[in-house]
Amino acid sequence: MATLNGYLDQLLSRGRAYFSLEEAVSALGISRGAFIAAAARMAKKKRLACPRRGFYLILRPEDWIAGAPDPIRWIDPLMRYLELDYRVSLLRAAAFHGSSHQAAMVFQVIAPKQLRSYELGRHRLEFIYQEPSSFARVNQPEWLGQIKSVAGYARVAGVELTLLDCARYFHRAAGINGLGQIVKDLGAKADPRRLASAAEGYEQASVRRLGYLLELFEHARQADALESFARSAKSMKPLDPSIQPLSDAFTVLQEINSRWRLVINEVVETDT
Repeated sequence: MATLNGYLDQLLSRGRAYFSLEEAVSALGISRGAFIAAAARMAKKKRLACPRRGFYLILRPEDWIAGAPDPIRWIDPLMRYLELDYRVSLLRAAAFHGSSHQAAMVFQVIAPKQLRSYELGRHRLEFIYQEPSSFARVNQPEWLGQIKSVAGYARVAGVELTLLDCARYFHRAAGINGLGQIVKDLGAKADPRRLASAAEGYEQASVRRLGYLLELFEHARQADALESFARSAKSMKPLDPSIQPLSDAFTVLQEINSRWRLVINEVVETDT
């Protein structure tokens, strides 16, 4: 009978550093309980890590300090195991596309199902929920890219989706200033037509927020592509809805941007 240790070595020799509980039980010819007990012993020896119940990572010595490999090496097989579509986005995607100011301390994944965020070793994974119909509308191959790693490829938001995701979930992208930095860094790379087409899948207020920042940082073609979303707006929205005015008088004194139908209730600050 094959041992778990031998099974792990066999997988690594084939260039594969992950497996499911079902695969291991079948290959080893043991019960689920026996495998789980053996896997727990391997985890104590820093040979295995388990990011999701039933899905295991094989750790190499170079993974021991961080406690697990970079999630880019295993997010795609994990999501396939969970039978969920996904895209890597927000800070990790912004860094991938060249927003060098974004030190991605968290690995953020957008999915059409609510999943618990967690830490694995030194890595922090954050799953952001997008309503399924909106997710299906925008998670299209022409708006996605790929991040290559030693283990294969992971699906990543293209520049346009990265900008829209960061505008929609800006509180998870280092706040309004973090969003401003990303727009400043990446805005010129966005294709105006693709940006406008993908924006159809997002809330109007998020698109207007992005349009305002594109204009602020002089990405005129990209901003112009989003102007129609503001023209159809029926009410003013705050640039940063998390900021509550101290009084009604303070609200009156804030700048009103008529083009984007936004109340500019925060000064956006970025690095030079």
